[in-house]
Amino acid sequence: MMTQHIMTVKATEEEPTMNRLPRITIRPGVCQGQPAIRGLRITVSMVLKQVAAGLTTAEILDAYPELEEDDIREALVYAAWLASDRTIEAGADA
Repeated sequence: MMTQHIMTVKATEEEPTMNRLPRITIRPGVCQGQPAIRGLRITVSMVLKQVAAGLTTAEILDAYPELEEDDIREALVYAAWLASDRTIEAGADA
């Protein structure tokens, strides 16, 4: 099964650099192809909704023990880059 990992462009004063977001995956057969955390059936949008609802990282981790703190952080980074319209998708298993 093909998995796409997300890459973002990080603009700096120097050359742009590429930072991988290996915890964010897109697989057609998982969560209808929505960006998910590490191929789990937990979507990035679900994590973001929990944060937006005011839950703390600890509360989210308690509710979803399969998540790790870095998963939440990377979901926020993904959302920030998506909102900035600077996101590009890498090829499958890049």
